[in-house]
Amino acid sequence: MSSFRFAVNVAPKPGILDPQGRAVEGSLGHLGVSGVSAVRVGRRVELTVEAAGEEAARAVVERLARELFSNPLIEAFAVERLDP
Repeated sequence: MSSFRFAVNVAPKPGILDPQGRAVEGSLGHLGVSGVSAVRVGRRVELTVEAAGEEAARAVVERLARELFSNPLIEAFAVERLDP
């Protein structure tokens, strides 16, 4: 068994209302920041998986991303392999 590090980035799907992103975008003027638009706020989950190989570890991470970390109706996710 080996250890594999992954990150799962979850964000609202395009076209889905993102109230947190709108709130951040609305606050930019108060900070004196201009020229920033289309703010989307998501979350990141980092984890280590013990598995026989990278393919098996990635399968576990993708299942968790699909069934636990994201709502597939309104969110999209991307799995990223991290350095050990």
